[in-house]
Amino acid sequence: MRTDYCGLIDTKYLNRTITLYGWVHRRRDHGGVIFVDLRDREGLVQVVCDPDNAEAFGIAEKIRNEFVLKVAGTVRHRPAGTVNPNLVSGEIEVLVQSIEILNTSLTPPFLMDDENLSESVRLEHRYLDLRRPQMQANLRLRYKVAMAIRVFLDQHGFLDVETPVLTKSTPEGARDYLVPSRVNVGHFFALPQSPQLFKQLLMVAGFDRYYQITKCFRDEDLRADRQPEFTQIDIETSFLNEAQIMALMEEMICGVFKSAMNIDLPNPFPRLPYAEAMSRYGSDKPDLRVPLVLTELTDVMREVDFKVFREAAQRPGGRVAALLLPGGGELSRKEIDDYGNFVAIYGAKGLAYIKVNALEKGVEGLQSPILKFLSESVVNIVLERTGAQNGDLIFFGADKAHVVNEALGALRAKAGHDRGLAEAGWKPLWVVDFPMFERDEEENRWKALHHPFTAPADGHEDLLENDPERALSKAYDMVLNGSEIGGGSVRIHRQEIQSKVFRALNIGADEADEKFGFLLEALQYGAPPHGGIAFGLDRVVAMMAGTESIRDVIAFPKTQRAQCLLTHAPSAVGEKQLRELHIKLRHM
Repeated sequence: MRTDYCGLIDTKYLNRTITLYGWVHRRRDHGGVIFVDLRDREGLVQVVCDPDNAEAFGIAEKIRNEFVLKVAGTVRHRPAGTVNPNLVSGEIEVLVQSIEILNTSLTPPFLMDDENLSESVRLEHRYLDLRRPQMQANLRLRYKVAMAIRVFLDQHGFLDVETPVLTKSTPEGARDYLVPSRVNVGHFFALPQSPQLFKQLLMVAGFDRYYQITKCFRDEDLRADRQPEFTQIDIETSFLNEAQIMALMEEMICGVFKSAMNIDLPNPFPRLPYAEAMSRYGSDKPDLRVPLVLTELTDVMREVDFKVFREAAQRPGGRVAALLLPGGGELSRKEIDDYGNFVAIYGAKGLAYIKVNALEKGVEGLQSPILKFLSESVVNIVLERTGAQNGDLIFFGADKAHVVNEALGALRAKAGHDRGLAEAGWKPLWVVDFPMFERDEEENRWKALHHPFTAPADGHEDLLENDPERALSKAYDMVLNGSEIGGGSVRIHRQEIQSKVFRALNIGADEADEKFGFLLEALQYGAPPHGGIAFGLDRVVAMMAGTESIRDVIAFPKTQRAQCLLTHAPSAVGEKQLRELHIKLRHM
C-alpha cells in the first residue's frame, strides 16, 4: 500500500522505509548512479538507484519517461547543495530498495513540462496533457472552487436538486441541441441551455432554496470562453429581493476566492447602473482595472461641419463619444491604424483621433485630419470634457449608440491593457437596473434583454405596455475584471405581469401556451416571490487560474469547431440507428 503521494514526501519521513507509486517524469544517469523524478498528482520526489543494489539498478536502467513504477526505499537527506526549495520533497530523496515496472509507455508526443505545445496536439492526447503539472493544478483548483460553493450553499440551506437533461425546446437566445425521440416519432428533446424553467418550478413546489452544478448546452459559434457544453452554478431562492440575493451571492464569491486562493475581494462590491456603465465604459461588463472612461459629445456635435459626427449626433439613437488615452500621443500612425482595424470588428467605420502636442498653442498645438471640420469652440469643449493634457491622444466614435459603445468599450479595455494602464488585482462589481427590453431592428420588435421571466422594477409594471423602452428590470450581473461571471434576476411570479411581458414581446396567448404553458399554469398555484442567479464555473476557474481559455480548466473540452479531437466526436452513425429514429439524411 502506498505510504503517501510522491509530492508530499518530506522530512517527517526521514529514515523511514516507504512505498510510492507514480510515473517517471525524467530519468538521469550520473556516472553510475541513476536518478528518477517520480511524479503523481501531488508533485515530484527524487528517487536514487545505487549500483550496489544490482537488481533494482538493472531495472532502473530499463525505465523511460512515463513508465509506471512501484518504488520502495528509505528516505534520507539530499546531499548538501542539492536541495530544491521549490518542491515539498526538495530536502529529501528516496534510496531505492526495490523497483517494479507496473507498465511501460510509448515515447510520448511531448514532454510533460513542455509549455510550448499546440492546442490540437494537447487535445488529441488529452489524457497525457492532463498529466502536466499546470493542468493538474487547474483541475484541482476547479475542484476546490466547486467544493467551496457546495459547502457555502449547504450551510445556507440550499438543496442540490437535479433537473432533466432531456427537456423541451424553448427560445433562450441560442440554438438548442436537439435529440430525436425514437418512441415519439417526429418529436425531439432539447438539451437544456439552462435549468431556468425547472428551477422556477422548484420554487413553486416549495423547496425555497435550490442549487445545482450542472451541464448546460448551447449550439452557438464558439470562442475562447465558450463551449457547446459548459458548467453552470445554478441557484434559485424564494422570498428574497434582489438586494438580498446579491448580498448572499457576494458573500459566496468572496468566500470562494478566500478558500481556493486566499484572496480577499473588495467588500462590498460596487453597484453600477446599466445606463451609467454604457455611458462611461461602453460595456455592461466593464473592466474596472482600466481607469479610462468615455466622454459624451453628442450634444456638441449636432451642428459641426464634420458629416460623420453631425449625422451620428442628429440620428435618433446615435452617439458621439471620445476616449482619452493618456500618453497616447506617442503612438505611431501604424499603431493608430491597427486600433482602427480593431474597432472595425465591432462595426465602427473608422477611428478619428486628435493628438494633443501643445495645449498652450491652442488648435495649432493639435494634430488631426479632422480639425479643419471642427470649430475652435467645439475643440475646446472636447479638450475640457476629456481633460486632455500634452502628450495625450483622443479617439472618437460616431455611429448608432450600440456601435459606438461596443467599439469604444472594447478599445478602452484593449488600449488600457496595451499601454500598461490596467491596475493589478481583482475588481468585482454588480451591474444593475438593466432595461427590460432591447429593440430588434431586423424584426422591428422588442425582445427580452435577459429572458421573458425577469421581473420589472417596482413601479415599472405599466411601462411594459405603455413605454417598454423605459421599463427597467430586477436583473443583476456580477462582473469581474471585464467578464460577466454571473447573471440573474428576480422572476415574475404573478401571471398578470407575465402576460404583460408577453404582450410587449408580441408573444400571443397561443404561442406562450405552446412554449411555456407548464410554467404559466404553475404560476396560478400560489407561486412565491423568487429569484436567482447562475454563474459560469468554467469562466470563474479560468480567471482564477490565469488562463485565457476555459478549455484549460475543463478535463475534456471541445475545439472551436465543437469537436472532440480525442474521441473524434461528433461522428457519423450507422444507417440502422438512423432508421430507428426515422431520420433520412439529406446530402448537401
